[in-house]
Amino acid sequence: MNTSSATSFWRSIAVALRLPISTNKSERRQTAGQSIGNKKFILLSVLTVAGFTAAILVNLLFPQFASVKISHYPLLGGMELDINGAYRIVLIALILLYLGIASFSWLDPERRKKFQKRMPFRFVIGLVLALWDVFGTKLLLLPQPFFPGPARIIESFLMESGYIWQNTLYSLRLFLVGFILGVALGVGTGILIGWFHSIYYWVYPVLKITGVIPAVAWMPFALTLFPTPFAAATFLIIICAWFPVASLTASGIAGTPKVHFEVARTLGAKTPYLVFRVAIPHALPNIFTGISTANAFTFTTLVMAEMMGQPGGLGYYINASKVWSAYYKVFAAILVMAVLFSLIMYAIGLIQGRLLRWQKGLVKA
Repeated sequence: MNTSSATSFWRSIAVALRLPISTNKSERRQTAGQSIGNKKFILLSVLTVAGFTAAILVNLLFPQFASVKISHYPLLGGMELDINGAYRIVLIALILLYLGIASFSWLDPERRKKFQKRMPFRFVIGLVLALWDVFGTKLLLLPQPFFPGPARIIESFLMESGYIWQNTLYSLRLFLVGFILGVALGVGTGILIGWFHSIYYWVYPVLKITGVIPAVAWMPFALTLFPTPFAAATFLIIICAWFPVASLTASGIAGTPKVHFEVARTLGAKTPYLVFRVAIPHALPNIFTGISTANAFTFTTLVMAEMMGQPGGLGYYINASKVWSAYYKVFAAILVMAVLFSLIMYAIGLIQGRLLRWQKGLVKA
């Protein structure tokens, strides 16, 4: 039996047994490349959590030179937890979170690419936390009480988690009411301005004038005209969200190519169809750009409004903590705001991806 016939014989055996075979060198190279890619992803996943692991080790092993009161707080079952222990638990939670994301991204090339791209940032964040712990808690070299260590910030949640949660819910309620009303009003105004030239003539100058005025400048009028501080703050948030959404919606509606309308009219489409099935879908990218911009502006207005007369909210909590020089509570509120803002932006991104899935492959994400 010559070499070629022997190869054919064993290949037929492999096919009969349904065994995987490598037909050429390119397949073997592809398999080797996948193996190298998997090893690289595992290494990057380990490096992602290495910074947070270093922060835990620094907190455990670096001696406490400065005189800092390490408070203990009771837990369920008669156990106690100090601020350093709570800080380490948070770091462990971050490690488990990122390892979970890595596992979830293992089989999806797109998610793997995003995870690998963000690895250096996460690694550096862990190292920054370690250095912050050393200079802010262990050595107390940072100006106090303005720059407390990370463990001290976590203490805020041990001391008054219920109060922080109460103020967070107040801010979230105020934000959602004002933001949803502002976006709805902005989209409606933008459609009218972009579609009707007569409305554009009268309303767009008003939109431009009010858009350049900071929403907080209307605070004295809002407190006078509205019966409650909540209603006044809601009015400010509506104004803040209304301008960017209305402006960009009008731009998207007006920028719809005329050929789209001509084709639709040729097929017998009436005005409602042209607006809701042609113009608005074309304007959706602009609308979501306006919503994202309004989200950032609205958060700023929310905090400032809460500082200037609200009975609750994260802005109120920051203002009250600043009066007592409890800057570790200020940082805790800022941390909650950052998480809340990120979650809202993530939710907006999910809705945008769902409604604009037709754009996939047409524009770069």
